[in-house]
Amino acid sequence: MNKKFSVLIAGGGSTFTPGIVLMLLEQLERFPLRKIKFYDNDGERQEPIGEACKVLIKEKAPEIEFLYTTDPEEAFTDIDFVMAHIRVGKYKMRELDEKIPLKHGVVGQETCGPGGIAYGMRSIGGVLELIDYMEKYSPNAWLLNYSNPAAIVAEATRILRPNSKILNICDMPIGTETRMAKILGLKSRKDMIVKYYGLNHFGWWTDVRDKEGNDLMPRLKAYVGEHGYLPPEVVDHQHMDPSWIETHKKAKDILATDPTTLPNTYLKYYLFQDYVVEHSDPNYTRANEVMDGREKHVFTECRRIAEKGSSEGTTLTTDNHSIFIVDLATAIAFNTKERMLLIVENNGAIKNFDPTAMVEIPCLVGSNGPEPLLVGEIPQFQKGLMEQQVSVEKLVVQAWIEKSYHKLWQALMLSKTVPSATVAKAILDDLLEANKEYWPELK
Repeated sequence: MNKKFSVLIAGGGSTFTPGIVLMLLEQLERFPLRKIKFYDNDGERQEPIGEACKVLIKEKAPEIEFLYTTDPEEAFTDIDFVMAHIRVGKYKMRELDEKIPLKHGVVGQETCGPGGIAYGMRSIGGVLELIDYMEKYSPNAWLLNYSNPAAIVAEATRILRPNSKILNICDMPIGTETRMAKILGLKSRKDMIVKYYGLNHFGWWTDVRDKEGNDLMPRLKAYVGEHGYLPPEVVDHQHMDPSWIETHKKAKDILATDPTTLPNTYLKYYLFQDYVVEHSDPNYTRANEVMDGREKHVFTECRRIAEKGSSEGTTLTTDNHSIFIVDLATAIAFNTKERMLLIVENNGAIKNFDPTAMVEIPCLVGSNGPEPLLVGEIPQFQKGLMEQQVSVEKLVVQAWIEKSYHKLWQALMLSKTVPSATVAKAILDDLLEANKEYWPELK
């Protein structure tokens, strides 16, 4: 394992970037690096993160070359992997994604329902731009995308960049599996072998076993049915804000809708829409929680490190959820055939489902990318929910490509979070006004 890799983090100004850098530095034995770069189109936001990470890298691995830049050529030249987590419109637009639907009595969430649709319309162009830069300056590189909303981005890249080396992945199942392992008393989620299927932020575990093949589902279901996915002790701090605690708890009610599986927590937005709206504060949403919490903490701490020139006593922590990005990069780099959940074209993996749908299923990952594992047929309940949701995602992408107001209205009408065509149109018109700077001009 002599080869060392060059990594670009696209979204260098993200509050998650320092945690990812710390995680990369911890994983150097299995994923050796020669170069780390940051790219962001907002240089002012990226600078304090970049300056702090310059200190971290110099202290922990001074042999690694580091730079941050807003210049695409400088960023994307001589790169093996692009790790992309961009947020087009930043938290200002996320806040509107959440508050505009709530104003109409509809779920306000960044990746689900109208908020996810609005965010998707902004994200498509941003991710396509990253692919094009990568293919121009480092055509042999892989883009590992965990920019949200991953389902809409994946569908857009399937249609518009079908031959590009992009893999779409999400940390949400990873976080839940980490909780499952803690509930079961296992050291790691990697001590479990799981079967899972669905769409991004919209899926179900059908089987969880240990390495000896023992069925762990009965124990998990019994616990989740009583406590949700809240383990006896804290697993991570990233997903322990009040809104996340509520989400983990709600899993016990989602489980009741199909006791044969274990649910993704995001299903609460589609199956308990009224509950979610009732328990939301239209004046203080998750975006505000993040801006007042993680956003302030990370930028304050990064400025302190940069000014001091030392990370001694830092409160920045490794982003454990992002270790899956190193798992993915390592699997590609060293052809490990690791089993991972990825968002891939269905192509018959789920037999009774649209072959062109971008589904989230287990894959074996090697140097040529993912090999999806066969799921087989799925039950009518899940199939019906997934068909409705995948149609929403496809209509959003069609709306972006065709610049179609009508297709976007249809996407909102079809979303299980929206009660009527009238409400859908009212929300769309408000979102359209808010997103003039970011969406294609619809006609």
